Amino acid sequence: MSTKLLILFLVFSTGGNPSTTRLTPPALLPDGLMLESLAGNLNGPDSNDCFFFEPLEDITDKNVIVKAGTKLKLLPSATLEKIIADANQRSISRYRLNVRVTKYKGTNYLYPSYFVPISEPQTSEQTSPDKTAPAKGAPDKTNLNDANDILTMPPDILEKFEAAKARMAKSGQRISDSNGISAGKQNPPASDSALIDRAAILVEQKNGEFILVPDTLGRNVPRVSLILLPCEKLELAELEQSTQPEPMRFKIAGITTKYKNNDYLLLQKATRIHSHGNFGL
Repeated sequence: MSTKLLILFLVFSTGGNPSTTRLTPPALLPDGLMLESLAGNLNGPDSNDCFFFEPLEDITDKNVIVKAGTKLKLLPSATLEKIIADANQRSISRYRLNVRVTKYKGTNYLYPSYFVPISEPQTSEQTSPDKTAPAKGAPDKTNLNDANDILTMPPDILEKFEAAKARMAKSGQRISDSNGISAGKQNPPASDSALIDRAAILVEQKNGEFILVPDTLGRNVPRVSLILLPCEKLELAELEQSTQPEPMRFKIAGITTKYKNNDYLLLQKATRIHSHGNFGL
């Protein structure tokens, strides 16, 4: 087939517009974008035990807009583990999160570092049926002599209690519920830590994923493998590693975290170390 015929064939097969054969990649938020007090709903786990966050409002960096309700995958972290434990005590899992946006192979992810619940916890009546409640139509047999019955509290004590609640509400304080987790209660930062300028080897696993193994340089120190979280720095490091037949050494920096007894690393920097033949790499 001649070149002219081939061009005509492509034009007619795409309705006269050859550009329709090209797939436009979705616009992504930039890697490293910090979002504070992002309100939304926790969703999950799915069949892969992953959790997602659905923002209640659009997210934008003035160039890209992610619509409200878009499911964004939450990366494993110590904070996520705390969020999941908290969500198990709520009928509606709604939160405000501080997150770092990451970008990896055409997808955005959220790395949570702080959270505040904005939904009420489940009450004992919601979690289990009230076996002591009288049947429909039966007389109320409330024990007025019960020490926990509010009716036995003197009126002056009740007035003081209500006044104290009103003062705390104005000051923004909350009275903790019986579970120790109240709506609006702030949660301290999780146990993340920084890893700065450490030598490590990028190792590809059988499933095609990469892990980082800190390089002990011959010292008798146990090696701890760090599972790498998806981000732009990881994508660039993998691309560089793909050009070499042997594992490469990098000087790395990032945030280490723990999730379900596994150690993870969110890369912030990965600079290749040239051994000049000193380390056999």
